[in-house]
Amino acid sequence: MKNFSLGILLVFSVMAQAQIARVEPPFWWEGMQRDSLQLLVYGKDIASYEVEASAEMPILEVTKTENPNYLFVTINSASVAAGDYELRFQKEGSPQIKQPYSFKKRREHSALRKGFDNADLIYLLMPDRFANGNPAGDSHPKMVEKADRTKPDGRHGGDIKGIIDHLDYLKDLGATAIWSTPLCEDDDEAYSYHGYAQSDVYAIDPRYGSNEDYVQLSTELHKRGMKLIHDYVTNHWGLQHWIIQDLPTRDWIHQFDAFTNTNHRMTTQFDPYAAQIDQKIYEEGWFVPTMPDLNQNNPLVLNYLIQNAIWWVEYADLDGLRVDTYSYNHKQGIAKWTKALMDEYPNFNIVGEVWLHDSAQIAYWQKDSKIGALQDYNTHLPTVMDFTLHDALDKIFVEEEQWNQGIIRVYENFVNDLFYPNPNNILVFAENHDTQRFNTRVKGAFEDYKLAMSLICTTRGIPQVYYGSEIGMQGDKNKGDGDIRHDFPGGWPADKQNAFLPQSEKNGRNAYQEQYFNFSKKLFNWRKANPVVHTGKLLQYVPDKNLYVYFRYNAEGDRVMVILNLSRKKQTLDLERFNEGLAGHKQGLELLTGKALQLTDTLSVMPRTPMIINLTR
Repeated sequence: MKNFSLGILLVFSVMAQAQIARVEPPFWWEGMQRDSLQLLVYGKDIASYEVEASAEMPILEVTKTENPNYLFVTINSASVAAGDYELRFQKEGSPQIKQPYSFKKRREHSALRKGFDNADLIYLLMPDRFANGNPAGDSHPKMVEKADRTKPDGRHGGDIKGIIDHLDYLKDLGATAIWSTPLCEDDDEAYSYHGYAQSDVYAIDPRYGSNEDYVQLSTELHKRGMKLIHDYVTNHWGLQHWIIQDLPTRDWIHQFDAFTNTNHRMTTQFDPYAAQIDQKIYEEGWFVPTMPDLNQNNPLVLNYLIQNAIWWVEYADLDGLRVDTYSYNHKQGIAKWTKALMDEYPNFNIVGEVWLHDSAQIAYWQKDSKIGALQDYNTHLPTVMDFTLHDALDKIFVEEEQWNQGIIRVYENFVNDLFYPNPNNILVFAENHDTQRFNTRVKGAFEDYKLAMSLICTTRGIPQVYYGSEIGMQGDKNKGDGDIRHDFPGGWPADKQNAFLPQSEKNGRNAYQEQYFNFSKKLFNWRKANPVVHTGKLLQYVPDKNLYVYFRYNAEGDRVMVILNLSRKKQTLDLERFNEGLAGHKQGLELLTGKALQLTDTLSVMPRTPMIINLTR
């Protein structure tokens, strides 16, 4: 009889513990800037319970919603020390539920972590297409989509271990930071490899690895003096997200009587004449039917997103965030989200995707924008993306020189820096995972790649390169996204060629790939070692005959002259015109050829050629 009673008690205990399916964040840290913590507690009819907590973890407020399966419990976390605590849930006639909760110690100087900046060169990769370090995990019994490399838009099996296995390759190349497209769980039936329709934002997708694997990636990067940038999505989740499956409130997401797609007109966010219906459809419309649009105007949603982002920064020891579709969010909500992150980590960096084609409109979204101030708006966003420079690079190599065409587009892009509050904190790039592959755009012309990368690595801002460009990879977006996201050759055990290895090794890079790699490695590592192109001032000259000259210089006396000749003709420069930039320097060492140059009267520049000259006296 005694044993039978004990068995009944055990059953009741298991049932009681099963009442709570989730608590998020799953744990927290002592000594955070934020003095309160809002716990999302999820379980069958949990709102019918009263809740109390350990005395050292006082409850400030308990919020119930129309869904009885949720409780939002706000803790006064200001003075909670690292340790194990307890939440107790009680209801008359039901066993008490005891839920453990932990606060952890922070890393030393965690709050003062330094984010990525203009000393970095960011390598953007798609983990599913980069390298497969653990083929046994390509598919997972709990995840719907299985791996199939024959499908251009299917999952191919790349993972976190594959990235870790090739960190030395990236360091040797000269990259100092990795931006990986999202690694959190995405349980869509198809196209789940891109990761932007997440189904659990506290868990790494098991096909990529585990949360612990992600922390290891961060640790291994830091061992090499490299940084990790986490791709964060504030605007939408996937339909399969567990919260979307059982909404806490109807207005957790934006809903219409019938499915409504965003109109993608982000100019409605600041258009002084915009119709309200256009603004509403832009901001509240869904990207696609499988991506519910989150409502950052709901305080519960906004707080959830703030805490989740802080949790990842603290947990994985991150060096930055890239925020997808930044300008699609509720304007005031995303500004509060950004400020909360930057208040917690004042030396951190966040770059927002603002895909516009006008410099003034992009500048609106950068922190302390004078244009935004006209509408009493400040995003607090440190970094934006230079899509207008990308637009210029998309054109200048395939059009003839005219008054308003050719390299003049690049010059005028930098003229528009007057709109930006911080031009040095802008991400510059020739391509990314959503655009046409640059090497396809220029039809595999190596000389054009050299010109574009020379610009990206020597102008103001933070350069970002896209995986595979350094070996000449191509892909045509007109054939679908899968074609611009090919697998990196050698990332899979069955690959016949391994482009991670030099040409001299068996099955290593071929001659075509090797010339791209050697050029990229030389340029990227030179940039890493030359602070003048990180923070130096920019002096540019109006292009002439499709040839563009500019200088980078600093107070320490370092000075670099950059010449980009997009013309198909050899040109001779009269150096007297550039006396201001030369500043008395008569000699220089050209990086790409290694030649010593005399800079007294004239200088010959070969057609379709970049020159990067370290000036000396």
